[in-house]
Amino acid sequence: MGNEAVARGAFEADCRVAAGYPGTPSTEILETVAATAPKIQAQWSPNEKVALEVAMGGALAGARSMAVMKHVGLNVAADPLFTFSYTGVNGGLVIINADDPGPWSSQNEQDNRHYARAAKVPMLEPSDPEEARAMTRMAFDLSEQYDRPVIVRITTRIAHSRGVVCPHPPQEIPLKPFVRDPQKYVMIPTHARLRHPRVESQLDALRRFSNTSDLNRIEWANRTRGIICDGVAYHYVREVCPEDSILKIGMVWPLPETLIREFAEAVEELWVVEELDPFIENHVKAMGLTVTGKDRLPMIGELTPDIVDQALNNGQQTQVPTYPHPLPARPPQLCKHCPHCYVFEILRDLDLTVVGDIGCYTLAALEPLHAMHTQTCMGASIGMLLGVEKARGKEQAKRSVAVIGDSTFIHSGVTPLIDMVYNQGTGTVIVLDNRTTAMTGHQENPSSGKTLKGEPAPELDLEQLARAIGVTRTVTLDPKDTTALRQVIEREITVPEPSVIIARRKCILKK
Repeated sequence: MGNEAVARGAFEADCRVAAGYPGTPSTEILETVAATAPKIQAQWSPNEKVALEVAMGGALAGARSMAVMKHVGLNVAADPLFTFSYTGVNGGLVIINADDPGPWSSQNEQDNRHYARAAKVPMLEPSDPEEARAMTRMAFDLSEQYDRPVIVRITTRIAHSRGVVCPHPPQEIPLKPFVRDPQKYVMIPTHARLRHPRVESQLDALRRFSNTSDLNRIEWANRTRGIICDGVAYHYVREVCPEDSILKIGMVWPLPETLIREFAEAVEELWVVEELDPFIENHVKAMGLTVTGKDRLPMIGELTPDIVDQALNNGQQTQVPTYPHPLPARPPQLCKHCPHCYVFEILRDLDLTVVGDIGCYTLAALEPLHAMHTQTCMGASIGMLLGVEKARGKEQAKRSVAVIGDSTFIHSGVTPLIDMVYNQGTGTVIVLDNRTTAMTGHQENPSSGKTLKGEPAPELDLEQLARAIGVTRTVTLDPKDTTALRQVIEREITVPEPSVIIARRKCILKK
């Protein structure tokens, strides 16, 4: 699987530190690392920002290090990313970013190629599992050679598709000594101003590398039409346009402008086939070249061979299969006997406005519960509940609750709870504590009592944490005791101060 291939590439590169936060489609990468590469210190971190900072610390200490996250996780980790772009590395640092065109398991389908350009860091993009292995391995070399963090961007189709992978022997890379160099590693404004010109010069060197590297290659055929493509779109183009010349982009930033011009001048008609945003297309247009792309191809959702064939060949190469009867709709829903159901049935019966969060419990918004009314990003529920109260007053707060899972609360719910206490909110927060990170496959978290490698760990006491923040009204109970749970919710929404209800019962699948 593509995710397993990424883990193999990190092992071959002699990565020593790996941290991340579970999130589809990237989850299996660290799980594979933990299961197959004992030399790598692998861990789940509370969130992606912390994971990247752990990897940064490992890199500064001289070890090759890796941070793993899905595309929205890079939003959380963007703050350290942009500054680490200025400091550069000691040991190599690779960030694995898994985008989700579709989106199949995410709240959006943002195109994270833009992060590479904005943060001024190189980005590689494999098109199959073997390239995922090879590019992950190469990324560590590039990181150290050019003193840059390197992003490897995969997508759902690469992460979860399977292919033949050719393992290589692992390297033996000695730890580099840590050198105290405040001008490089301490980003006060004076030092940052000095580092910025170096960042630009490194980008110039990377542009030259991009033009000559085998990561970007031309596959000549009929020169009537030339197609520039990256990622999984390369295979779709190969399938439905076998007679066309192709410029395969494996290094999507910096783009190989000299190679692009050479390719464009040799073909009569130039196309760009890429998923999501016209990232490559707009760059080609900015070079003054005429190109066809998103005026014929969709910007929304995944590409398929059929979509590419329809756009480039009027559907003459492949045919969409037809079925005699439409398949029945089967929308997702919470598992039977899920402990969260007890909570949402009560919230629905009380007709409360439920400010929700990211987790499998988000399915409570659908049939048959219809008991969640907002969901934005990890940890947003508590801050949004405070905003509702600031906008509409304490009476609305009595008719509203925030609902958040235990792993999500640890990820980014603690800070907004501090905000609620500090700014004198009165909201009720329900932490759905099923003792695991259920949505992404039952990964451990700081409150579950085990690490990624299954080793015993201290269990974070969520109720004690809430009290330390300043929430004096806290209670932990079993949501299956619906009578007690309803009484507690009805009581807590009326009190003029913040309260935290921890509804604790193991995930039915884990149990």
